[in-house]
Amino acid sequence: MTREGGKRGQGNRKSKKRHLAKAGKQTKWAPYWAVMKKYGKGKSVHPSAMTHVKRSWRTRKLKIKPRRIKKNFLG
Repeated sequence: MTREGGKRGQGNRKSKKRHLAKAGKQTKWAPYWAVMKKYGKGKSVHPSAMTHVKRSWRTRKLKIKPRRIKKNFLG
């Protein structure tokens, strides 16, 4: 048993999945018709400009720990 509870290696995975799911929903691009409705037909704007939270893999991390990986020993 680990400190997080549950079986060994399970950890608290549900909260991690919940965080990732919410972040995934926040970064979806707007549909093309919503962009045309907001900015007009003649204006070419990228659909990501209308998202609430903008994230990139290089900046603005989610600060979620990666899962533990078994060490590979060469002996």
